[in-house]
Amino acid sequence: MTTISTTTTTSTIASQRVTDDRRVNHAHELFGINFPMQLEPVIYTFASNLSEDYTGGYWQFYSLSNDGFYMAPDDDHIYRVTCENGFKGRLSADALGVTVCLYAYSHLSFGDGDFADTCAQHYHWLREYMLEHPEAREILRAID
Repeated sequence: MTTISTTTTTSTIASQRVTDDRRVNHAHELFGINFPMQLEPVIYTFASNLSEDYTGGYWQFYSLSNDGFYMAPDDDHIYRVTCENGFKGRLSADALGVTVCLYAYSHLSFGDGDFADTCAQHYHWLREYMLEHPEAREILRAID
């Protein structure tokens, strides 16, 4: 099934949903085999660990105009989130996606090699976008 692409723009960085027919290729172009083998499972694990409301489901992929990438649950749910840093709050599905992707990128950036470097770069690109997100304050509290 192909869906229509939508675009969301913040002050300077645009987010565009990756169409269903481009998902696999887009993720592969950015992360190679590391996407399905490492990054994607870590993102889902962080979502499960941070929100007892998260029970799986389809995720949308988003390409950022600054070359970044994130993914978020494809729903309108507001997730209760509890973090080890003491943050307890509620995040939209999009904000949860940004948050868990930041967690995953940070976690994986401490490895060795090109994939760690790629994750570090994606962390910075996504954080730049996040600072303009409508829920930036809550996301910052969750990742601090």
